[in-house]
Amino acid sequence: MREAELHALYLLRSQRSGLLSLFNRTAAPEPTNSSTAAPVSLSDLQAALLSQIKINREIQEALLSTHHSGVGNATEDALDLDLPGPGCRRRELPYNRRTIEWNPKKNRYLFAICLSGQMSNHLICLEKHMFFAALLGRILVVPSQKVDYQYDKVLDINHINDCIGRKVVITYEEFVDKRKKVSIDQFICYVASPPCYMDEEHIKKLKAVGISMGKIEAAWPEDAKLKEPKKRYVADITAKFTTDSEVLAVGELFYADAEEEWIMQPGGPLAHKCKTLIQPSRLIMLTAQRFVQTFLGGNYIALHFRRHGFLKFW
Repeated sequence: MREAELHALYLLRSQRSGLLSLFNRTAAPEPTNSSTAAPVSLSDLQAALLSQIKINREIQEALLSTHHSGVGNATEDALDLDLPGPGCRRRELPYNRRTIEWNPKKNRYLFAICLSGQMSNHLICLEKHMFFAALLGRILVVPSQKVDYQYDKVLDINHINDCIGRKVVITYEEFVDKRKKVSIDQFICYVASPPCYMDEEHIKKLKAVGISMGKIEAAWPEDAKLKEPKKRYVADITAKFTTDSEVLAVGELFYADAEEEWIMQPGGPLAHKCKTLIQPSRLIMLTAQRFVQTFLGGNYIALHFRRHGFLKFW
């Protein structure tokens, strides 16, 4: 008998012993004295079943090891697709989470502009734009890849719309298809200095893709004299940015100190029906899953060290 088969036989006996012990504990009558083992709890049952599933995987690996040809086996890669990860469990959203409904008005848009830093900063800026769009009753227009990142390759935009239950985020290409004239009708800057946090180069990029724009003005010109941005609240935002213009832009929002506690709460500030509103694109999710299945298996931990600006998904 081959060594692999002997190892598989040992594991099968170990699995039988574990399952028999689990059966005896779940079938035991109510304890009559302190010396009798207490019935197994749900958490213990789940842990025991997970242990047996892992042993089953080891048995399969032992039996498959005699057939390896130096390259990963396709059948083996798919063994753990349904195996639950040990340890950390998904955290449920708090029942008392403070939320706002996102009900955009017809043909009213908020044109996102994000300039500060790299991808993490831009995604945080987009999160804040989503909050502003919900407050102002507007559809959020994701920037063109000619002036920013190609967000539809990074974020699952369809997932956001499905979770909200209506079309609340559109790509720049969809925006162009909907309008004969591509223009930003009103530019009211949240950041006073430099206005909208934009330089001449970015303004030229916007004009180069065919976007016309009106006068750029600051919502709070007095903020230009401040070293730190002033904290703002919903009433401040709606008072300054409510307008009947079809297309509105408020500029960079990464540094906006507006309802931070509300925005940063678990699950985010927007009412939705999903576990997570903002998540990576389907291509990124599938690539990550395949990488884990192929190279890492079930027992691994991923650590991402940053000095600041941790990116989170609502």
